[in-house]
Amino acid sequence: MSDGAMDKLKGKGKEAVGKLTGDHRKEAEGKTDQAKGGAKDTADGLGERAKGVKDSLRRDDDAT
Repeated sequence: MSDGAMDKLKGKGKEAVGKLTGDHRKEAEGKTDQAKGGAKDTADGLGERAKGVKDSLRRDDDAT
């Protein structure tokens, strides 16, 4: 499981606990953790795409 997925899961748990207990701060922390997890997933995806582009360009250079 990726770091982003772990943060999302942890955030969902905090948000649920916050809603159940009426703790608005805990609920907000959960939403923040989920957003952080989404950002990590996006950053990981961009890194992989950049690596793919780099590899593709390298192959094109080798072919000429």
